[in-house]
Amino acid sequence: MSPILEKFVDPLPIIKKAKPIRRDRDGASYYEVSMEPFTQKLHRDLQPTPLWGYNRQFPGPTFDVNRGEVARVKWKNKLPDKHFLPIDQSIHHGHGDMPMPEVRTVTHLHGSETPWESDGFPEAWYTKDFKQVGPFFRKEIYEYPNHQRGCTLWYHDHAMGLTRLNVYSGLAGMYIIRDEEEKKLRLPKDEYELPLVITDRSFQPDGSLFYPSQPDNPSDGLPNPSIRPFFLGDTILVNGKVWPYLKVEPRKYRFRLLNASNTRSYTLYLDPGLPFYQIGTDGGLLAKTVKINQIEMTPGERIDLILDFTHFKGKTITLKNDLGEDPDPEDQTGDVMQFKVELPLKNPDTSRIPKVITTIPSLKKNPISTLRNLKLVGSTDEFGRPLLLLNGKKWSDPVTENPKLGSTELWSLVNVTNVTHPIHIHLIQFQILERQPFDLERYNQDGQILFTGPATPPKPSERGWKDMVRCPPNQVTRIIARFAPYPGNYVWHCHVLEHEDYDMMRPIRVIDPKKKK
Repeated sequence: MSPILEKFVDPLPIIKKAKPIRRDRDGASYYEVSMEPFTQKLHRDLQPTPLWGYNRQFPGPTFDVNRGEVARVKWKNKLPDKHFLPIDQSIHHGHGDMPMPEVRTVTHLHGSETPWESDGFPEAWYTKDFKQVGPFFRKEIYEYPNHQRGCTLWYHDHAMGLTRLNVYSGLAGMYIIRDEEEKKLRLPKDEYELPLVITDRSFQPDGSLFYPSQPDNPSDGLPNPSIRPFFLGDTILVNGKVWPYLKVEPRKYRFRLLNASNTRSYTLYLDPGLPFYQIGTDGGLLAKTVKINQIEMTPGERIDLILDFTHFKGKTITLKNDLGEDPDPEDQTGDVMQFKVELPLKNPDTSRIPKVITTIPSLKKNPISTLRNLKLVGSTDEFGRPLLLLNGKKWSDPVTENPKLGSTELWSLVNVTNVTHPIHIHLIQFQILERQPFDLERYNQDGQILFTGPATPPKPSERGWKDMVRCPPNQVTRIIARFAPYPGNYVWHCHVLEHEDYDMMRPIRVIDPKKKK
């Protein structure tokens, strides 16, 4: 358990922006970003915490690019040869007869429509200064076309079998694409638009990170260290500070929220009861603003929203996390951060909260080439540990999802486990169609799916472009997706990072039928 830390004593950090080193002749922006060890003070009363970070900061620098502006990034691994968190050598620590190095990285730009060689394929890892590379390694400089609509993306490590530890170490940051449509909406901007990267961590008394080396109540014969099925930190950080506060003016602000936690989901609300005006989700702006009092965020999801502090001058507003009906009195994660409406109004607030925002064409108009029924299943490994799988397949099994380039598919994700899984598909932004409950007890008896209620459409806050979908237990979650614009090797997985690492991730091969095999 972390040391007891006083809440709301540190100001919210404003994350530095990534700056290009040069402009290439074709107009592309060229960046170099180093992954390095460093220390950062995460709370007033904690000693500086040893971390790994992009450009020696946590979260990493925010990329802020325009639509159509190509970005080239050399993600440089400058990390030591030994990890400072506990590595389970029994999972994904070898390729054939070749053992994998203990520290390996590959950066994935989450939500980006990117050629697969720059997508951050888990087996495209590399070590310090590219001395060792994985079997799918292709290039040292990644290229991001940024041709998709304005949206909030994020980047993080995606190395095979190590994502949970590398992200927990600090390897994550935000990536924003802007477009002309968004600029015309008169949304809050400049100093009145801020990213909020929400994470959870646990600490040792000396300020260092705590991540357990064993599951709770480990059985005899387990590897040591051994992977856990989940991990929840006992403190909440925003932009790399534990329970910070932000002083604001009595006006409208735009916040881009990212849940960058390994396992923890959040149900966010404001005390006192200020509403959220949600204007966007993973893949950009919604068609209409959604006024809501609570926001659900599973790991990897992003929410774009406006808060209106106009009538709260002199008040303090707390962003809270609903812990349910019977919370543990020792659980401190019901608080996230505070907004203190103490600053004088610098100038008139001419921003607005639009009612109608944009047009989102429905993929249901496309011809469906393939229907896939894909089960989210649970089993156990030879040590009796939980082993969660997609359609009963491990990562190393042959590819079974191989959509044709430009085709539209309907996926039915059948969750026969007892927990929600946030599913992420690389390359694409998709649309959620519906969810429908079924009798899980009956399924466990004879394998039949017997529906227990009608299909329900997605919530208004989900009716946009998504690259993440919440799949609740004993429900079929249906999504529709067009696999474009690039062919190649991609992945889909649960974004609970402990699940992803073992073994709830599968390869996808998007096939271009015009090219010879």
